[in-house]
Amino acid sequence: MKIAFNTLGCKLNYAETATYERGLMAAGWEVVPWTDVADVYLINTCAVTETAEKKSRNLIRRAHKTAPEARIVVTGCYAELRKEQLLALDGVWRVFGANEKSSIVPTVTEVLSPESSLRDPSHSQQRSPSTGAGPLPLMRPRVATDSGDNTSSTFGNATFGAYSSGEERTRAFLKVQDGCDNFCAYCTVPFARGRSRNIPICEVVKMARDIAAEGVKEVVLTGVNTGDFGRTSGESFLDLLKALNQVEGIERYRISSIEPNLITPEIVDWIASGTKFQRHFHIPLQSGSDTLLKRVGRRYDTALFASRIDYIRQAMEHPGEPRVFFGIDVIVGLPGETEELFQETYTFLKERIRPAFIHVFPYSRRPGTRAAEWKDQVQDRIKTERVARLEALCEELHTAFVQAHKGLHETVLWESSQKGGRMGGYTGNYIRVERPFDAARVNQLEEIVL
Repeated sequence: MKIAFNTLGCKLNYAETATYERGLMAAGWEVVPWTDVADVYLINTCAVTETAEKKSRNLIRRAHKTAPEARIVVTGCYAELRKEQLLALDGVWRVFGANEKSSIVPTVTEVLSPESSLRDPSHSQQRSPSTGAGPLPLMRPRVATDSGDNTSSTFGNATFGAYSSGEERTRAFLKVQDGCDNFCAYCTVPFARGRSRNIPICEVVKMARDIAAEGVKEVVLTGVNTGDFGRTSGESFLDLLKALNQVEGIERYRISSIEPNLITPEIVDWIASGTKFQRHFHIPLQSGSDTLLKRVGRRYDTALFASRIDYIRQAMEHPGEPRVFFGIDVIVGLPGETEELFQETYTFLKERIRPAFIHVFPYSRRPGTRAAEWKDQVQDRIKTERVARLEALCEELHTAFVQAHKGLHETVLWESSQKGGRMGGYTGNYIRVERPFDAARVNQLEEIVL
């Protein structure tokens, strides 16, 4: 049996898709390119924006056109939020929501493998006759509040371990946490992925050892709210970092994204004490306006955000040594964002934070969220113009960050890809460098002068 995969969205999705792929290959399935004719297509969807949902639908239609008789399996955030809508699309065989991901591999192998006595060529989920009437309402989890229980009755505490195979044979994404309890006004993630939960440290460490056994030297920790690790196991994020630091074979770690209020001084001090964790932090700001941060329900203000950046720099930056790379997420055009409030964000980034990179996202109105109902929506043309201004600022700040490292010593991990006779890699603080291709250097750490 042949299966093809396609993934949209975050690093977490890529880690999960790679885990499905390994499981099906172990069961004897052949993985083929997405453009090939396959018996089954598995699409891991995203729903963070309207564009992401549209891309997910287009992938389904493309797979059905390539192989009309193939079974299409859909999972990911869009699958949780719009299950019936997806089942109405031609070719879709099963839709697996957030709480059903661990059953994807056993279901596909048990039902669709040629030798299976359970094989059923028909759709095994009933399509709703009403699905052609337009978008369906968002499926919100029901939250138990009668006894202080914050778990969702829809999702429970179910999660499963996942990691991506080595990207460029050097880097793997390791899922350590899933879900989120924050319920920010603009975000569908708690509805799509459920409440914050995690597998225990011992299982994460086992996966890290499996990654090391494949020869991968760098691991990126991923999660929906990564720093909230320990919610269901009673452990701490710092304990996780310390345990992973002991895994032999893994030379470098990065934390893909962590909320500013969850970066504690204890975590920073430990990383700065001499560990495998790099001078690289990806931190969501979303807005540099306290008015907007409060309105959408973020759990910090700009003063706390700036204080955490300052603390990291004081602990980890020293004269003559590489600086810390800060990648900052910003949403442009949140409802109520006037030109004055946008300027607060721009000034905060340019004059106070000065990150190495800004990940800029135009606000996307998501049905079912509180912000979608607010009347003071920002016009698309204004969002586009503000995105361009922040992207120009990003270019300015990133160029200055790279230039400040000229002549400094750093360590780069070389990747396997070759383009135009050259190979690339990233330093510990995430500066991209290139050199003439040398196969002997692939997946090797090398100290260089920038």
